[in-house]
Amino acid sequence: MAEETAIFAGGCFWCMVQPFDQYPGVRSVVSGYTGGHVANPTYAQVSSGTTGHTEAVEITFDPAVLSYQQLVDIYWQVADPTDAMGQFQDRGDNYRPVIFVNSSAQRAVAEASKKALAASGKFSKPIVTKIEDAQPFYPAEGYHQDFYKKNPERYAMEEAGGRAAYQKKYWDRG
Repeated sequence: MAEETAIFAGGCFWCMVQPFDQYPGVRSVVSGYTGGHVANPTYAQVSSGTTGHTEAVEITFDPAVLSYQQLVDIYWQVADPTDAMGQFQDRGDNYRPVIFVNSSAQRAVAEASKKALAASGKFSKPIVTKIEDAQPFYPAEGYHQDFYKKNPERYAMEEAGGRAAYQKKYWDRG
């Protein structure tokens, strides 16, 4: 079967690469911007909050090894689905949690998974993660790619902003 792509937004894209990068079947995880109204935006433009874009990761994967459902399950464990105003220390619309779907099959999986998560009682607050149609995805500048590998000290500082505590509290990870 051919490779597929999945696009997830869950706060700073620097912190969204490593959680997916480690799984067999993942071919690449690219940091970038999506969901806005400016073609080929820069980091400065997106950070200004004027482009409508969200920082996201585009994951290319082999569905024979790792399913889209498994990727969605991983996503829930690394992005707080109850915080519509950003993620952890990253605040603002460009950090909002979104699952961008590129097919009716992905939408069905994402919607069912969101509904199951809401029904699970794991969270006391509502699940506010949006599920939206995929928009053009623009890879971020080169220095943003594989940030956790290139800048481990800065990555550790960013990760200290609450994601690990969230994972430990809700998913026994960390």
